[in-house]
Amino acid sequence: MEQRKRGRKRLGNRKRYHNVMLRFNDTEYDKLRIICESFDLDFSERGVISPLLRRLVLHNESDEKDMLPDTSNLAYHINKIGNNINQLVKLAHHKNLRSPNSSLQNEIRKTHELLCTLIENTM
Repeated sequence: MEQRKRGRKRLGNRKRYHNVMLRFNDTEYDKLRIICESFDLDFSERGVISPLLRRLVLHNESDEKDMLPDTSNLAYHINKIGNNINQLVKLAHHKNLRSPNSSLQNEIRKTHELLCTLIENTM
């Protein structure tokens, strides 16, 4: 007579090595509870949620339109624009510290030249 094997079923080459941890807020957790109840599963029982989520995620076929777009390229370009803006602001700030009234000094110089020519013409 064969002895009955006890314990957990052996997975063999299908053993799961990768962990994914999920955190839910209260409303998401309530939705998860409702989904479990719709499948007639005991939500409080240990080892129920993982197989349910695995089944929902892996066995649902998703269309390409449902997939999120690749935003890494967009984020890269936005980051580059931000770097350019920071460089421009730093350059403008540096020039302002080096000669804060450079445009005002040019206006004063032009006014001085005009006054000199006016004084020469009147003399």
